Amino acid sequence: MRVRLLKIIYHCYGGAHSSVIAAALHLKWIEKHRLPTLEEMMAIPYYDKTDNGDFGSIRFMGIDESGNEVYVLGKKGMGEKYTHILMGVAKIMGREDDLIAVDCLNRVNWSMKLGGFLSRRMGLIFPGRPVLVRGTRKAFLTLVNLVETVRLKSLRGSGV
Repeated sequence: MRVRLLKIIYHCYGGAHSSVIAAALHLKWIEKHRLPTLEEMMAIPYYDKTDNGDFGSIRFMGIDESGNEVYVLGKKGMGEKYTHILMGVAKIMGREDDLIAVDCLNRVNWSMKLGGFLSRRMGLIFPGRPVLVRGTRKAFLTLVNLVETVRLKSLRGSGV
């Protein structure tokens, strides 16, 4: 059976927090069995480092152990519509089975929203980042569960 490589796009409001943590988990850059430290989160590309110019840009994160490409995307308030747009474009190109679009926004808690707003939108790294990190750690297990589901789906999709 031919192995089909996938494009996996994790997306959230700003493309700087939940989607980036999900992609890092997917790529095994951070451990899923323990909460990441501030230093580990800050070492992840794009974590709390995006600006307005990054919205709508699909950014490459890496290749997983199965050869699938992993990306992140900030979509602002488009919600689940963005998944439909991505899947629609893939369908037009005849590649809809090669794409997994993952909405991470429903894993975001109020601490992440407030901290992300203060840090990214208002430029108030302090106090925003500590609130954001606390929220990210609180949401971590839900992101782990999401990524594990995606990883299983990607294994089925790749013919393994």
